[in-house]
Amino acid sequence: MPLLTRRGFLAATASLLAAPPRSWSRLRSSRPARPAPTPAQLAWQRDELGLFLHFGVNTFTDREWGDGREDPAIFAPARLDARQWAGAARAAGFRAMILTAKHHDGFCLWPSRTTDHSVAKSPWRDGHGDVVREFVDACRAGGMKPGLYLSPWDRNAPAYGDSPRYNDLYAAQLTELLTGYGRIYEVWFDGANGEGPNGRRQEYDWPRVFGLVRRLQPDAVMFSDAGPDIRWIGNERGAAAETNWSTMDPAAVPYPGAPGDAVLKALRTGDPAGTVWRPGETDTSIRPGWFYHPAEDDKVRTVDELVELYFTSVGRNSKLLLNVPPTRDGLLHDTDVARLAGMRDQLGELFATDLAAGRQADWRSTRPRSATAEIDLGREAAVIIADLREDITRGQIVALYALDGSADGTSWRPLSRGTTIGCRKLDRLEPATVRHVRLSIDDALEPPRPVGVALFGP
Repeated sequence: MPLLTRRGFLAATASLLAAPPRSWSRLRSSRPARPAPTPAQLAWQRDELGLFLHFGVNTFTDREWGDGREDPAIFAPARLDARQWAGAARAAGFRAMILTAKHHDGFCLWPSRTTDHSVAKSPWRDGHGDVVREFVDACRAGGMKPGLYLSPWDRNAPAYGDSPRYNDLYAAQLTELLTGYGRIYEVWFDGANGEGPNGRRQEYDWPRVFGLVRRLQPDAVMFSDAGPDIRWIGNERGAAAETNWSTMDPAAVPYPGAPGDAVLKALRTGDPAGTVWRPGETDTSIRPGWFYHPAEDDKVRTVDELVELYFTSVGRNSKLLLNVPPTRDGLLHDTDVARLAGMRDQLGELFATDLAAGRQADWRSTRPRSATAEIDLGREAAVIIADLREDITRGQIVALYALDGSADGTSWRPLSRGTTIGCRKLDRLEPATVRHVRLSIDDALEPPRPVGVALFGP
């Protein structure tokens, strides 16, 4: 969950580079079919963009982490309008939103029966408000998919640190959220684990938590370091690794928040020999902080920076979960909304015309684990972006590729080189005028299948 300091193992490994290309011979013996996404995982990744909404008492205390001693009376958004959140997100091309139903301070944005530390004790809506209800209703009215984050760390709950008691309380809160608000598309967890009011640490019952979600919302995907459906990408900068497999060894990250260099590497790159499909989600914030702070109104990411995030997340076989925190009024700030709209406009311009659309690719195998595809664009054209896509409904297999261009079909020049492709790989190219483009799959885990190729000019 947001803030690198909560993931202590990051400090010593933040500069870890993606694994270099390697031999895949150990993967090529006879084995069952490679892992592939479930329908829910496939739809999740094809959505490409999700909006994270950090909102709660921290919004009013100007803090990132609350201590659980906040007076609920401070929660008083004068103009809260979840429809504005959904409308801004939808207009910017987002298809899903996730709300912090409870952060580490334990303040619940719905009138939970498990605690008095909630909106029910605030003056907002005269104590009869329910942010979660307004959020999910706005999502459905606006064509967005609602998701919820429920912090496992609760600095308000007296039971926190008394593991059996708190696990029961947490399960009760999760049950309220998953049974009272209709279909939830993503349930977001982290491994945040600090001391509670009694000074003791909590041992979470993750098998119980995951099982509860499966039973109550069987079509939802679950995110955490340890999945089981979606994994953290290993940093909060907004950058997936260039080498990014959607498969994982489930033993590599045994539970959410597990520390260690090996854990971080597994999260960042995945594992070509992995036995489960667990693609990475790239989470970052549009502002320096995760909750709204007035002092950051002039520190919002620029449109160019947001577009770059798209390339380093969606364009590296991941999904972007971009945090855009509501203000104390309960609205997304005008600057943030404008930057989102600018991002959508610039992406629309970049991907307006596919130069390879309708052109037949001449695909042929060259060796058991390699192949090439040549495309004649029909005319010379300037190319600056390559958009490559595997058919991940059958799994992910490309391990090494090269893209070359030619004006005459005989003299070739390098355009880009890479390792994994997956759902989508976006390569920015040095401007080149070409008529012919050749994609070479130089290594793969299985005999290569055709890869989608789209090309875009300036």
